Amino acid sequence: MKERYIEKSNNMIYQINDWLNGYNSLRWTRLAIFAGFLLCFSGCYSFKGISIPPDINTFYVKNFINQTDNAPVDVEVVFSEALRTKIRNESRLKFQPDNSDIVFSGEVTSYYISAEAPVAGNTVALNKLDIAVNVKYEDTKNAKNNYTRSFSFFKVYASDQDLQAIQQNLIKDIFAQITERIFNDTFTNW
Repeated sequence: MKERYIEKSNNMIYQINDWLNGYNSLRWTRLAIFAGFLLCFSGCYSFKGISIPPDINTFYVKNFINQTDNAPVDVEVVFSEALRTKIRNESRLKFQPDNSDIVFSGEVTSYYISAEAPVAGNTVALNKLDIAVNVKYEDTKNAKNNYTRSFSFFKVYASDQDLQAIQQNLIKDIFAQITERIFNDTFTNW
């Protein structure tokens, strides 16, 4: 009886090992097929979705113009540099001031602070900083791609915070969102 029990348990262990070995080989087979699939299609598709024609190699971002009265004096410089950095870091394009294949220009058109979330006592709990930028995109190789568009974004902050203390970070966050939208509208082909 004891021998029969040992034989059954050994048989069960062999079955479990066979199943695990089959599962591992199936897993490795699936992994190999998936890796092969990725290798085959990696040249056809970029995971970021960037679609820049091969004849476009250089870009230039002109200094934007500040068209607002209440924005910090260097807001246009901060935006221009943010857009240059975005394109330089996330594409293969080289910065070139003269005879560039594509050129960005425009102006900061709105810098507006508004009260949000009113509370009792004629006060507000939150303020909103909203910035808008008008962008002109010129493709010297294919004029059909040219556009002029307005991009905007906002950040909400507590009304008890000193705007001067947090303004740079708010502007940086807003410009990060705006440059992401410009980059996607310009270089992605969904």
